[in-house]
Amino acid sequence: MTALTLTPLPGIPLIQPGDDLAQVILEALKRANIELSDGDILVLAQKIVSKAEGRLVNLAEIQPSPRAIELAQKAQKDPRLVEVILRESREVLRTRPGTIIVEHRLGFICASAGVDHSNVQGGSETTQDWALLLPEDPDASARAIRGRLEAASGVHIGVLIIDSHGRAWRLGTVGVAIGLSGLPGLVDLRGCPDLFDFRLQITQVGAADELAAAASLVMGQAAEGTPVVHVRGFPYPLREASLSELLRPKEQDLFR
Repeated sequence: MTALTLTPLPGIPLIQPGDDLAQVILEALKRANIELSDGDILVLAQKIVSKAEGRLVNLAEIQPSPRAIELAQKAQKDPRLVEVILRESREVLRTRPGTIIVEHRLGFICASAGVDHSNVQGGSETTQDWALLLPEDPDASARAIRGRLEAASGVHIGVLIIDSHGRAWRLGTVGVAIGLSGLPGLVDLRGCPDLFDFRLQITQVGAADELAAAASLVMGQAAEGTPVVHVRGFPYPLREASLSELLRPKEQDLFR
């Protein structure tokens, strides 16, 4: 089996709205002396994709609705921030002081609709006045970046955009896929033999989430400044996929 190697790319600058992420990545690969090969994957932190796409919101310009004000009292959060969370959500599932759990408009369950209030700054305003939303369409973002990188390198690769999510049944956040292009989200092992030649009946591997968690380890979660990871040796064939194949249908979600 080929070894899996994950290399955080050095020297990624602070990303600003309108920055060309594909070019930033190509320059970082050059600094790291990495030449892209068929089957490689680039894993990107959601935050740099959102920043490049200008997904910043100035809370000073947000007028909270009555519902946001009511929910903010329960969650003990800024009503303006809660209004942004509601605009990014399909449904509010749980609320308690400090936490709002929603179904995001993209279909997954997460806290605060992925709206980020850390390491965010826009214009000359203070950090606390700004919030960062998830990309409008992370799959499309991954496809666009992948297309640019493949055109420049002449090889077939995958691109994965990740974020940090909590889980209903365990403590701690982990990296998960929120957008992908050119690599599988799920790998279906049903029908494959195990060590004793029994055929697997239900096993489907969340390969994109497994890779997201591994990449998150080497990216770090605070001030490390390494939001892009080069991956070589991914153990499954690359193929076209999208976030939708990772999302459990609502009728099968026992935690609702």
